[in-house]
Amino acid sequence: MASSEKKRQKTQRFYFYIYFTGESMLSFLKPAVAKKQVPAGQVPATYKRYRVQALLSVFLGYLAYYIVRNNFTLSTPYLKENLDLSTTQIGLLTSCMLIAYGISKGIMSTLADKASPKAFMAFGLILCAVVNFGMGFSNAFWLFAGFVVLNGLFQGMGVGPSFITIANWFPRRERGRIGAFWNISHNVGGGIVAPIVGAAFAVLGTAHWQSASYMVPAVIAILFAIIVLVLGKGSPVQEGLPALDQMMPEEKVVLTTAQQEQSPENMTAFQIFCTYVLKNKNAWYISFVDVFVYMVRFGVISWLPIYLLTEKNFSKDQMSVAFLFFEWAAIPSTLLAGWLTDKLFKGRRMPLAIMCMVLIFFCLIGYWQSQSLAMVTFFAAVVGCLIYVPQFLASVQTMEIVPSFAVGSAVGLRGFLSYILGATLGTSLFGFIVDRMGWHAGFYLLLGGIVCCIVFCILSHFGALELERNRQEKMPSEAQLANA
Repeated sequence: MASSEKKRQKTQRFYFYIYFTGESMLSFLKPAVAKKQVPAGQVPATYKRYRVQALLSVFLGYLAYYIVRNNFTLSTPYLKENLDLSTTQIGLLTSCMLIAYGISKGIMSTLADKASPKAFMAFGLILCAVVNFGMGFSNAFWLFAGFVVLNGLFQGMGVGPSFITIANWFPRRERGRIGAFWNISHNVGGGIVAPIVGAAFAVLGTAHWQSASYMVPAVIAILFAIIVLVLGKGSPVQEGLPALDQMMPEEKVVLTTAQQEQSPENMTAFQIFCTYVLKNKNAWYISFVDVFVYMVRFGVISWLPIYLLTEKNFSKDQMSVAFLFFEWAAIPSTLLAGWLTDKLFKGRRMPLAIMCMVLIFFCLIGYWQSQSLAMVTFFAAVVGCLIYVPQFLASVQTMEIVPSFAVGSAVGLRGFLSYILGATLGTSLFGFIVDRMGWHAGFYLLLGGIVCCIVFCILSHFGALELERNRQEKMPSEAQLANA
């Protein structure tokens, strides 16, 4: 008995170690060691080529994650009709996936700091595809709910590798534009879900709605996972190149005295999280910006199909068009926002985020109060155009408030809070309020969320200015020490 108890305790410690340090990772997920160094004369050309491939891999990979995520939202009218679910139950199902995703995003993004980005992303994508196949065969509510939760858990493996890749390959002065390009991947992925599922319905018919909604997107996701494995790259050092801060000295991380006591190479993922993220007030500010952005985003997009079909009397085809416009309208605005914050705002991300949230406040009222097909679609497109801008800018600022080796951990905190708290406010709480008080009360909830988001944008902006001043003060002193 004593031996059995010791074995059980040892097993528990082992799993704790896996989840909170990331050291005991599956072998194919571990980062590869460069077999040979790139000759000095070939470094510039190789770096340019590899970073394009790295960016394309995370763009296409994250796009595919949304194909096997947003397909669930499009299937909600069929779930309501075939499984006889209430609005509250639909909201609960959505929240279950998002809560699972938020928990996973927090853990998986932290573990991704110690993994191969391309292997980690591709493996998660394949797991999401497998779960979607399961959803395609499920008819019982609780079995379906279980697959929804699993999908949320595996979805968390996509975002960490994306930000880690961008932080490893692109300097701060380019991250606004590069981050903007990457950020539209989920708009493209979310936008092409409707045409993909629509085409599947046209071929298979509504009788096979589960195959059209889940299985077809799953096959496409597996194809994208293969592309990620072929195109993807590790860090520059893992590819035989010098580190980014060696190629570009301005990227050197300025650490505090306390942080210099132990090098990040000798720290576990959990130690990195505690040292560079958990005690970082700016990581918390930007996380709460995302909380309220996600509340508004999911409060609109998760309920758009049901709201337009039941309250605005849209047809399913008209609803699909509005859904498409909501997702794709963000593409030009996000690209423009990346350029503006790099060039016009000199790398300061939050002023533009505040402007967008103010405009969203008034456009949300227009979406809510308008009656005509054209105006409702227009305001849905404008809200979609603007809501992804502060979300994207929060993502970029996350990379700039921590060192590159802690980016996954910072993304994990932000993702955990935005989905556990923000998305839940926009789905479960919104659905609960609508069921009991009507749609008007739900929209008042979203307007309050916009005001809270603006407050945290302001706090985050002042925190970023403080970091900027500290960096400027320390760089000249380090240069003097180097010349001494």
